[in-house]
Amino acid sequence: MDTIEQRIKAIHDNLNHWMTPEVLKACLGMTDLTTLKTTDTYSSIRKLAGKVNDFQYRFPEYPLPASICVYPNFAKTVKETLTVPGVHTTVVAGCFPASQSFLEVKVLESRMAVEDGADEVDIVLALNSFLDNNLSRCEAEIRAVREVTQGRILKVILETGALADAQKIREASFLAMESGADFIKTSTGKMEPAATPFAAIVMCDCIKEYFKKTGRKIGFKPAGGISTAKDAAVYYGIAETILGQEWLNSSLLRFGASRVANSIISEIEKSSVTYF
Repeated sequence: MDTIEQRIKAIHDNLNHWMTPEVLKACLGMTDLTTLKTTDTYSSIRKLAGKVNDFQYRFPEYPLPASICVYPNFAKTVKETLTVPGVHTTVVAGCFPASQSFLEVKVLESRMAVEDGADEVDIVLALNSFLDNNLSRCEAEIRAVREVTQGRILKVILETGALADAQKIREASFLAMESGADFIKTSTGKMEPAATPFAAIVMCDCIKEYFKKTGRKIGFKPAGGISTAKDAAVYYGIAETILGQEWLNSSLLRFGASRVANSIISEIEKSSVTYF
């Protein structure tokens, strides 16, 4: 069997297969358009949501992003401002990005975000317990958030840059899936390394293995450092190669990014476009 490094090389060698307008447009439709800045304001979030509302007037041949991803206090702002159908409100919660707080606070924040209209909740694996090998506590935290987010999509961020090797990424992937995650996500984007093809391949292998064992399809979300159309094509290629066509939709594949939408449009239009 090829090594992970050989599989990464094969993706890059065949990248032109995925650098097509059709694939790049599909990637745009799977993007969680993300703003997670200290300087985010209610007016800046309304402005971003307004741009999503107006997007297809400017670019009628392009799909809308899958969601807008914000801090939990902005969930209501996004929900009330969005007027286009199908675009979800996503929040990072559970004391993102460090997940360093009381479980009660993490659960409360997640529940309040859902009450304010969040369709999707992204939380960070409790590395303070995982790296201490207290896996039962990690599992209990995810399950507690899962309980208050029933009916919503729950994504668990593994923060793979903090995990030492492929075995730790596998362990975290299965723990999250078995604890109720609908998606597993690479990174917060707040530490380096963020998303990497290496971590993506390990995670997608785990998703495939879990599906074979349980019949349950878990989504995959690379996030952190994904800024170019080429980046999106690499992760799309990994997902297609390992998981197959059934995963190539926004129900099972997402990209967490703040800049990739402009890069995708620019690549297709062959000119610099800065819309978002």
